[in-house]
Amino acid sequence: MSTSTQLATFGGGCFWCIDAAFRRVNGVVNVSSGYTGGNTDNPTYKSVCSGTTGHAEVVQLEFDSDVVSFETLLSMFFTLHDATQLNRQGNDIGTQYRSVVYYHNDAQLKQTNEMIAQLQNHISEPIVTEVSPATTYYPAEHYHQDYYNENPQQGYCSILIAPKLHKFETVFKAFLAD
Repeated sequence: MSTSTQLATFGGGCFWCIDAAFRRVNGVVNVSSGYTGGNTDNPTYKSVCSGTTGHAEVVQLEFDSDVVSFETLLSMFFTLHDATQLNRQGNDIGTQYRSVVYYHNDAQLKQTNEMIAQLQNHISEPIVTEVSPATTYYPAEHYHQDYYNENPQQGYCSILIAPKLHKFETVFKAFLAD
């Protein structure tokens, strides 16, 4: 990674939606769906879905901070999911679907805490997003990578992800790659 290339790791429910959105952002050079924050080495989708590994479904982004800031990515992340839902997003229920930011340095920790405090001033429900240091990241199985673009007609994609992407693309149009 170059000096302007950084990592960001976000969990906000099923990783397919978060993955699909960040793949559209100018300055994001790599998106990987995977698992982190648990206590089992080399977890699988099946084991993570069981809720027994402690891992969250996350996306890990490699981004060029000269093109897109971590703060902008955070803003996008908080737009993509409901940070007030504890251990769930919609019908996806379990600790693997928790809202979480895994920070990679002190600046990310500070920016995350500041953004959560700022957002909390505008809503009545408590924000339950976990903020934790990045731990070992395990890429998900190949078929989970870029899932939305590979399966746009699949029910979950067309019913749940497509509307979120439309909203995301409208709100963050200025940041999207051509």
